[in-house]
Amino acid sequence: MNSKAIVDLRSDTVTKPTPEMRRAIAEAEVGDDVLGDDPTIIHLQERVAELMGKEAALFVPSGSMANQVAIRALTQPGDEIIAHTESHFYQYEAGASFAISGCSVRFTEGAGGIFDADQVRACTRPADSHFAPSRLVVIENTQNRGGGTIWPVEAIEGIHAVATEHGLSMHLDGARLMNACVATGRAPAEYARYFDSVSMCFSKGLGAPVGSAVAGSANLIGRVHRFRKMFGGGMRQSGILAAAAIYALDHNIERLAVDHANAKRLAEAIAEMPNLDIDPAKVETNIVYFEVPAARGGAKHLCDRLRAEGVWMLPVAEHRVRAVTHLDVSAEGIERAISVLGVIAKTPAGTT
Repeated sequence: MNSKAIVDLRSDTVTKPTPEMRRAIAEAEVGDDVLGDDPTIIHLQERVAELMGKEAALFVPSGSMANQVAIRALTQPGDEIIAHTESHFYQYEAGASFAISGCSVRFTEGAGGIFDADQVRACTRPADSHFAPSRLVVIENTQNRGGGTIWPVEAIEGIHAVATEHGLSMHLDGARLMNACVATGRAPAEYARYFDSVSMCFSKGLGAPVGSAVAGSANLIGRVHRFRKMFGGGMRQSGILAAAAIYALDHNIERLAVDHANAKRLAEAIAEMPNLDIDPAKVETNIVYFEVPAARGGAKHLCDRLRAEGVWMLPVAEHRVRAVTHLDVSAEGIERAISVLGVIAKTPAGTT
């Protein structure tokens, strides 16, 4: 199959740097970031801190490391984290908060990965030596497993009030925060202001090949820096990576609206297809989940059939498929995916 015909909707992490981004990488001025003198890294970190309304920021290799160094910096072993059961740091980061930070997690529930202030209050442990101390609230915006859902600022504000009342810190897993900002028109700092630390990812919808950042107070980022080193995240001439992130900040934020429109178009088309189940109203950004009943062979069977036709989606549960739009998938690619999926949805599951 001609690779140019592939419509890869498995994740927005599959984006490849454009020729212009590659040029920025090649021309980046570099130093030694472990020694603190890579000028492109310094510039990126200053940009992120300003974007988030924080005193400082630190570049790290991945979104998982961004979350985990923040958690480690904000907690002590034996502390407890309050978070939604579908949180990325719990579901997809290999148990790092337990193994590396020594923290337990007290889970909340809520549609779309959203919970509220009353739930946080109910999860907060009383001051008693029998209990793990409640120390940190983690919120993910947008919420991946919730379907790219956007956290209402009012809900965050209410949780912040409870956290302040009980002396809890707050971390924002903002891997896709720019998607929330573009969809709502809110500045990143409007969300970040409620959090002690905030992470963001450059290698998803923003299109850079590698990297995330953590922002917070100067003192907190000092601790984060130490844990980045401890976790093996210190890199040398990493300005070549920072240059891609800077290019992404300069050129690829506003265009996220195109991804959102493509996701909505895909969701609305799936809603018209037989034997597939989706509520298009729940698609708020660039992530589309839909259900595939057993009569259609389930999610993996459907994705195998799609892949054979050059449309790649991700089975994430026995009957659930995820499709994520991004800058490497055009409106034409979405129409092709709709056409292929529409034919397969009408075909009996046992037919090849």
